[in-house]
Amino acid sequence: MKGSHLFPCLLSVSCWLHLTLTAGHKIFHFGPCRVSVSMTEIRSGFTAIKANIQARDPIRTLSILSYPHSLHKVKSSDRCCIIHHLLNFYVDKVFKHCKTEDSYVNRKISSIANSFLSLKRKLGQCHEQNKCTCGQESPEKFKQILANYEGLNVTSAAIKSLGELDILLDWMEKSR
Repeated sequence: MKGSHLFPCLLSVSCWLHLTLTAGHKIFHFGPCRVSVSMTEIRSGFTAIKANIQARDPIRTLSILSYPHSLHKVKSSDRCCIIHHLLNFYVDKVFKHCKTEDSYVNRKISSIANSFLSLKRKLGQCHEQNKCTCGQESPEKFKQILANYEGLNVTSAAIKSLGELDILLDWMEKSR
């Protein structure tokens, strides 16, 4: 009799643990690739530092991600390629150069960077399986973003790119 109560108990603990671990995770469709992302975690980290980061941005007349049509009207088939480039861009360029004297802000940046690194790894698996192909449009759009970034000094460009993270997150949300 004691053993008959063990299975339902283990099942309920397992279900609770699964729900707890996946809370806030959403499935995003980047072309043929599907990845699970905790957008709630990324958004809350960014929201906590957004005003601080945007206040550090000395250049208000230029946008890196909002350049006309940079992320707008990307074909569904090209979404995987452009997000792959953007994740590499943020992990390899932006987060490395976003250091402040505020340890709280630095911890939040690090947390967002870790989330992007995790997403990059998940998407990389799809990319390695040749499911994530690049049409002509996505490399051109990414080249424009990179040109906007490289037109500024490294620190200013990184701060501006981090301050525009909500543009990227909104675009990602449309991929659900």
